[in-house]
Amino acid sequence: MKDLFRGELVRLTLVEPETGAKASLLWQRDSEFHRLLDNNPARSNSEKKIKEWFEKEAESGFKPERFAFSVRTLADDRYIGFLSVWVDLIHSEAWVGLGIGVREDWSKGYGTDMMRLCQQYVFSELCLERLSLGLFEYNSRALRSYEKCGFRPEGRTRNDTLREGKRYDSLWMGILREEWLQMQDGGVK
Repeated sequence: MKDLFRGELVRLTLVEPETGAKASLLWQRDSEFHRLLDNNPARSNSEKKIKEWFEKEAESGFKPERFAFSVRTLADDRYIGFLSVWVDLIHSEAWVGLGIGVREDWSKGYGTDMMRLCQQYVFSELCLERLSLGLFEYNSRALRSYEKCGFRPEGRTRNDTLREGKRYDSLWMGILREEWLQMQDGGVK
């Protein structure tokens, strides 16, 4: 049986408010990070506010509708990002959001490894039927990573994001449990 929280490059850990707040403070200074993560206007927060948010999340304990993880590298145990899963038990589906904070860690396979761990958790531990996500059309790195993990395009919201005077589409992708299982049986890797 595979380790649910350890991939080939990263591992999923509990969210640590102090570590998360310090890293988030640095990451939010990078407007590119923000633009890949969210379509709201970029803004800064104080370390105190960010830490309060992390502490509030940690204190709220287990929530059956949300699973949040910090992501650390296996090689040197660096905190590089986050992964959150929002679960809808009625429809047996989940939505995933993830991010890698420092540009030097982009395009090194960490995101793909994070997503594979997420899929394993959602489909084998939670036994859900579908996993969905959204991204912006200008995030070609994420698109390639998600396709590598078996996600398929499911929809597009045209011209809904404005960046530097230009309109972009939002893309919606998903993967079904049976598709993921086929990949595990020797299909696409």
